[in-house]
Amino acid sequence: MSQTFTPPLPRFTDGILCYYENVTTEVQLASIVNIPNWHFQRIVFPRERLLLEVPADALLDVYGATEDSQETLLEQIPCQRLQVREENPSGDGWESTQTG
Repeated sequence: MSQTFTPPLPRFTDGILCYYENVTTEVQLASIVNIPNWHFQRIVFPRERLLLEVPADALLDVYGATEDSQETLLEQIPCQRLQVREENPSGDGWESTQTG
């Protein structure tokens, strides 16, 4: 079994906890590039969930592959829209404001 080590992300003073789920059947690439001196990029497999702490003004770019294997920007989501809330009405602990 192989293991991958991902170094911890830097702590941001204005950081928010965000949640993204790839609800498609295709592999996606999630990327944040609008934060100076910081770059985040991860492959997100179908039904995989991503939980990360980012600056409040971060934008999550979600890319997918076209039939000719070219990357295309599917959507750009303000991470504040993906912010995790502490409690939800159903009581299972947390949820995000992500719509899908």
